[in-house]
Parts: sequence; C-alpha cells; structure tokens
Amino acid sequence: MPHSDPSSRSRPSQRFFLRGLTILLPSVLTIWILIAGYQFMQQRIAEPINRSIRVSMVQWSPWPTASETEMRTALKGLSLQDHAKWQTAMDKAAWTKQYVKTQKVQRLWSDYQFPLDLLGLIVAIILIYIVGMLLGSYIGHRLYRRGEQLLQRLPLIKQVYPSVKQITDFLVAGNNDKHQFSRVVAVQYPRERVWAVGFVTGDTFNAIDQSINEPCVTVFIPSSPTPFTGYTTIIPKRDTIDLPITVEEAMRFTVSGGVVAPPSQRTVAMPVPQMADEDSKSTKN
Repeated sequence: MPHSDPSSRSRPSQRFFLRGLTILLPSVLTIWILIAGYQFMQQRIAEPINRSIRVSMVQWSPWPTASETEMRTALKGLSLQDHAKWQTAMDKAAWTKQYVKTQKVQRLWSDYQFPLDLLGLIVAIILIYIVGMLLGSYIGHRLYRRGEQLLQRLPLIKQVYPSVKQITDFLVAGNNDKHQFSRVVAVQYPRERVWAVGFVTGDTFNAIDQSINEPCVTVFIPSSPTPFTGYTTIIPKRDTIDLPITVEEAMRFTVSGGVVAPPSQRTVAMPVPQMADEDSKSTKN
C-alpha cells in the first residue's frame, strides 16, 4: 500500500487558508481602521465638546429645570462627599439646583448616549467649516499667517510644525492648491533605462530653462512604501512620459512596492511559443 506524503495533504489546506486570508483581510482591516478612526475622533474631539455642552446645559441653560421637590429629594440622597460640598457651599440653594440639573443631564446622556455623542462630531464639523470660511477672508488669512509665523519661532514646535503642515497639505490640499500634484509621469531615474513613477508639481526655475534652452518641470519621485518622503527632481519636459492613471492609483502602486498596479496598465502575459515544446519532444524521440 503506497504511503501518502503528509506535505502533499497539507498543501491544499495551506492554499485554502491563504485564499481565505486574502479575501477577508482587506475587509477586516478596513473595518478596523474605520472603527479606530471613529473611536479616536469620539474620544479626542467629540467628547471634550460633549463635556462642554453638558456643563453649559447645567450652568447657563434654563433646561432642565429643578423643582423644590426634586431639590429636597436630592438632598436626602447625597453622598458623604457631596454632602461635604453642600455644607461648604456659599449658596446652598444654587448648589442644590445645579446638582439636580447635573443628575438630570447625566441620566439623559446615558439614556440617549449614541445620538447625543454625535453632537460633538456635528459641532466639530461646523466649527471646522466656520474656520475655513473665516480664513478665506483677508483679515482671517492675515491672522492665520501671523499665528503660523509665531508657531515657527517657538522652540520644539518649529522643528515639528513644518513637517506636519506639509503632510496635511499633501493629504487635504484642494484642486487649486499649489502643492496639489497635477499629473503622473514616468521618468528615467536614478539613471537611464531605469524608470520611476513621479508626480509633476509644477514648473521649475527660469534660470534652468534658459541655461539648457528648453522647458523643464519639477517632478516629485516618492519613495516606497512611505510616499511622503522622496526626491525632488528637475527634468526636461521631453524626457517625461505622461501616464494615463490617477494620483490615487500611482500612490497605491508606490505604497505596495509595485504589487498593486492600475488595472488599465497591467501587462498581459505573452503566450509561450509552441516551437519550444515541439523541439523538446523531437529531442526526446
């Protein structure tokens, strides 16, 4: 009876496991990134705003109200710590009213936690929109420039802020921003017959154009797998090849090390010539 090879039995199981991992891993990672991003925004941005909303409802809002009956009931259920605060309060009636309103706001937030937690995100989006609208004016733009110059003079901050600003400008720059990449090109870099994918960032110095007597462009060649760093090159226009792909497709190509190629630019495998098979058969005969 022939013995079966254990390695041959394990190969199909390994192949099925890797196939399932390839199918599920992108979806799982995408969901994990979205959840992590939501939790970060909720904890670091929305929660401080929600805390301010709760404090404002207690301090200055006429609602929720605190009746005399509720205030007397709240005094009976005070803890030792709260009772000590009540004893030392200058205005005990105002303190009791604030205490009752605080309890009501906390119960309201616990009963409707998810929809009320979204208030912080909505307020943050509105504030970001207002800031962007104000910075579009002349006065707002001047104030922003003054504040940016002040940050760049402070110790430690001046070493970190410019790099962070470059990354954020790259990620969220508008179509009319000067840092926005205009098109994707292929250039011979770092030597001839070695091609690299780069982004045209704009024109270059007039001195270079006049020196070589032909127009040049500035091309940023990102490094892999971190495209935020790379090399800025000045190349004649005639030495660049426009690639019919988007910036996002070029970024995915760079980050993956060339594994994720644009679908429209994938090379079709050439068929193997049949003459080689016929020659091998003739040699065997």
